[in-house]
Amino acid sequence: MAQENVAQSLKQLLADSYTLYLKTHNYHWNVTGPMFNTLHTLFEVEYNDLALAVDEIAERIRAVGDRAPGSYTEFIELASIKEDTASPAATQMIRNLADDQKTIADTARRLVEAAEAAGDQPSGDLGVRRIEVHEKNAWMLSSHLE
Repeated sequence: MAQENVAQSLKQLLADSYTLYLKTHNYHWNVTGPMFNTLHTLFEVEYNDLALAVDEIAERIRAVGDRAPGSYTEFIELASIKEDTASPAATQMIRNLADDQKTIADTARRLVEAAEAAGDQPSGDLGVRRIEVHEKNAWMLSSHLE
C-alpha cells in the first residue's frame, strides 16, 4: 500500500509537470510586451527543465513497478495545475506560472511524505529536488512583479 501511494504521488507529479511544461511553452510562444526578451528566455529555461523532469519522473514510476501515464486525458485527470488556452498579458502569465510553481512544489511535498512512509529514498530525493527547483522558479517569476 505504501509503495502504491508513492506511485500515485509520482503520477500526480508527472501530470503537474507535463501540464506546467505545456503551459510554460505556450506562454513562451505567446508572450508580448516590454518584458518579451526576458520572459521569452526565462520561460524557455523553465520548460526545458520540465522536459527533463517529466522523463525522470516517468522513469521513476516505471522503476517502482507501475505504468507511467502518457496521455493528455490521464494528465488532465491527475493534474492539479490547469492548462491555459488563452494568451494573457505578460504580468498575468508571470502570476499564473508563479502560482503553478508553488502548486507543483506542494505536489512534490506530498511525494516526499509518501516516499518517507514507504522507505523509498530515491523517490523522496526526486521530490526534494523538484521542490527546490519549483520554489526557486516561483521566487524568480514573482521577482518580476515587484
